[in-house]
Amino acid sequence: MNALPAACPICSGELVVTEAHCPACDTTLGGRFTPALSPFPGLSAEQIDFVRAFLKCEGKMNRLEVELSLSYPTLRSRLQDVIRAMGFEPSREEDKPQRLSDEDRRRVLDDLDKGRISSEQAMQVLRGKADA
Repeated sequence: MNALPAACPICSGELVVTEAHCPACDTTLGGRFTPALSPFPGLSAEQIDFVRAFLKCEGKMNRLEVELSLSYPTLRSRLQDVIRAMGFEPSREEDKPQRLSDEDRRRVLDDLDKGRISSEQAMQVLRGKADA
């Protein structure tokens, strides 16, 4: 069954539902009905299915991989498509601070201990905002 369009495909005007039919009991209702509005009107049916699965898996990508039988990169791409369809811009990986390795963290703390860097510099490096 097709989803009800949000607007008239010809003039983009508001659509009014005037008939509802139940195929199970063959009942037809006539009148002016307000269509059920999607909580995500800009999303396709496939994107809404993805959001449902994402929520079912509590946002855990490893569970979503199993649920949808898709690879992690495919899931990330679909999630970014949903984010864009909702009018947002997904964050870029390069915007996120990189995690320091245990070795780098030890080096920063050693530099701090030996007075090579200040505590402020150490905090910036440990937070991923500067280089030592």
